[in-house]
Amino acid sequence: MKAYIFPGQGAQYVGMGKDLYENSRSAKELFEKANDILKFRINEIMFDGTDEDLRQTKVTQPAIFLHSVILANQLGDDFKPDVVAGHSLGEFSALVANKTLSFKDGLKLVYKRALAMQKACEAEPSTMAAIIGLDDETVENILKSIDEIVVPANYNCQGQLVISGSIKGIEIACEKLKNAGARRAIPLKVGGAFHSPFMESARVELSDAIKSTQFSEGICPIYQNVTGQSVNDPEIIKTNLISQLTSPVRWTQIVQNMIATGIKTFIEVGPGNVLQGLVKKIDRTVAASSAKI
Repeated sequence: MKAYIFPGQGAQYVGMGKDLYENSRSAKELFEKANDILKFRINEIMFDGTDEDLRQTKVTQPAIFLHSVILANQLGDDFKPDVVAGHSLGEFSALVANKTLSFKDGLKLVYKRALAMQKACEAEPSTMAAIIGLDDETVENILKSIDEIVVPANYNCQGQLVISGSIKGIEIACEKLKNAGARRAIPLKVGGAFHSPFMESARVELSDAIKSTQFSEGICPIYQNVTGQSVNDPEIIKTNLISQLTSPVRWTQIVQNMIATGIKTFIEVGPGNVLQGLVKKIDRTVAASSAKI
């Protein structure tokens, strides 16, 4: 059994998707459709912009979404998932690839999400850090002891948990976690505290847009970030997608739950190879690779 997995923010690189644009008429048409929807030429930033241009949340999120969705589209009849999942932003790519959402609606929601998150980041300074070498429970317990907003944000694999919170809270947490035995506590270069209470205003803003968008039953179930569980009911998918902005990404649980139901092959669709690396850290017995066209 096969899972297709879709990356989130951080996987972007200059030049992403250029080969698809130049070598496929249908890919080029989708890029141009995206330019019309977004009202700016995102493909030009993706292909020839600077790293700094591409790092802006309002560009990064639709860019990664486009690369992933257009690549999945190019797989044609080879795209036969038993299940799909996406890491944070990647959940939207997965929902378009499995036909729960249309390309146009998916892109509109991703862009709205990106703008809302950027606004939330600007309203109140906050940040994130990656904690390496401690078990999840130890990290969770130490975060609870801190008198600042600081929470688990991404359960990426055993021994790798990203935390999110106020700048002071992250500083205190990094110090305490290193004292508790963390091999590394790495501050991340991000605009703000994603998947934390700092994203509440963005969650509220995105909620109405998600509720008013048409979701259909997909060609296969999706494992969602908020629960780590398999879902195919459009209304439940919507509810979980709204909660996603202020809840942790349970990637470790998603992969473990997929493997428990018989998934043996993971194919990453989109820029980079971060997710397949995480899958191999979670379970070395499964196959994980990038999508090839």
